[in-house]
Amino acid sequence: MKALIIEDEEFAAKRLGKLVMELAPEIIIEAQLNSVESGAKWFAKNKQPDLIFLDIQLNDGYGFDILDGLEDHPPIIFTTAYNEFAIRGFKYNGLDYLLKPIVKEDLKRALEKFRKNITKEQNGSTESLSQLKQLFQKEYKHRFMVKVGNMFKSFNVEDIAYFKSNEGLICLHTHKAQVYPIEYTIDQLEDILNPVHFFRINRKFMVSVKAVTEIHSYFNSRLLLKLLPKEEEQVIVSRERTTNFKKWLDM
Repeated sequence: MKALIIEDEEFAAKRLGKLVMELAPEIIIEAQLNSVESGAKWFAKNKQPDLIFLDIQLNDGYGFDILDGLEDHPPIIFTTAYNEFAIRGFKYNGLDYLLKPIVKEDLKRALEKFRKNITKEQNGSTESLSQLKQLFQKEYKHRFMVKVGNMFKSFNVEDIAYFKSNEGLICLHTHKAQVYPIEYTIDQLEDILNPVHFFRINRKFMVSVKAVTEIHSYFNSRLLLKLLPKEEEQVIVSRERTTNFKKWLDM
């Protein structure tokens, strides 16, 4: 069997290739490509492989852009640096994925699933692929308008350190220690903010990756965070979110 790796991080591509050789020596890596352009050129000149390892975000576009140029495609194991909240749609679409940095056991399970399904229908459904595209090409909120006295002021999301809920009132806290109320709920913010940059750590806080300065172990398998600007209240990652929070920071 032959496989193709499309991954724009050279180290990640080489490591993936090495792991595939170790776990599935019957699979030959035909090529390692690093862009939408090189992928399109390769498929124009070569027969399709039996399996594709496809990075979702490449330097010159999305891995989906390569698939759009094909009439059909073999089974795909997607790779992504997105956290598990952002890729929750994968499970419902029945697609395999590897969360970077790739864990050997995760790859082993994905390859076992590939072997079991190799005799079944090879192409993912158009509907599932369309849903997956929407998930990763979704437009997230870029700025917030807040009322300051009788005026309105605009803040880019890059200016925001974290959001805090206090008795139902949600305030955005900027990196310059400015605080303004906004008319959103934490649940709404979780849906409209890019999960690469913001993470909901508990019922009250949604923090940006740039605001986290220190992480300390806390009792009951939780984490205690130090934020910048400083937050007087203890900022604690809930136990059920601790594992995903660690993966989010390590993307």
